[in-house]
Amino acid sequence: MSRTVFNHSGLVRALADLAVAETPESKQSFADKLGQWLGFSEALSLYSALNPGTEQTSPLRTRVGTSAELRAAFEQVRNALADSANTTVSEPGADGADFTPYHRHHLARQREMSAEIGLLRASVRTALARRSPALKRLAALDAVMEQALAARERNLLASVPQRLSKRFQHLNAAHLANVDAPGQAPQPDGWLAAYCAEMRTVLLAELELRLRPVDGLIAALENDMTG
Repeated sequence: MSRTVFNHSGLVRALADLAVAETPESKQSFADKLGQWLGFSEALSLYSALNPGTEQTSPLRTRVGTSAELRAAFEQVRNALADSANTTVSEPGADGADFTPYHRHHLARQREMSAEIGLLRASVRTALARRSPALKRLAALDAVMEQALAARERNLLASVPQRLSKRFQHLNAAHLANVDAPGQAPQPDGWLAAYCAEMRTVLLAELELRLRPVDGLIAALENDMTG
């Protein structure tokens, strides 16, 4: 299972390229940070997932989907969400200086990612749980981790549109400053087209970040040699 990593991810690099990310290198290990993020109840759930009791398993396994089928579903979801991320804002406004339509657009794409990837991740866990005892434990662990870290991930990703708002305002201000400059003939939509391209880059990086855990689960199923 591939854990969600914000530092060193494509999303952080994309934001850093826009000079809107404020993500200093953390000196803490993942285990230390995880301990801070989890509450008591989440820690108990995590312990139970890591230390399951002895289970009797049936020699007959129910197949929910082969690894090839799940990988195909993964690619289908990724491509559909990437296409959605690449769409343009439907109602950008008269002068393009209002960030509200772009904010709504970004939030809508985030909601799509959350819903579609959440369903896919649950389906993959179901397939793992019915494949082997080891993969069943992995699926249980992933379910606990997803629930335990959901609020933290949601808060971090919710800050992305806020950071993009700063970039939007910066580009707009620079455009307005150059409108009356001697010898300058700036294109009215030049800065806005640049911003939209940057927003798409950030959305695609966020998509890859959100897909990492599902990719890891499918890879575990692909590497399973028990049947």
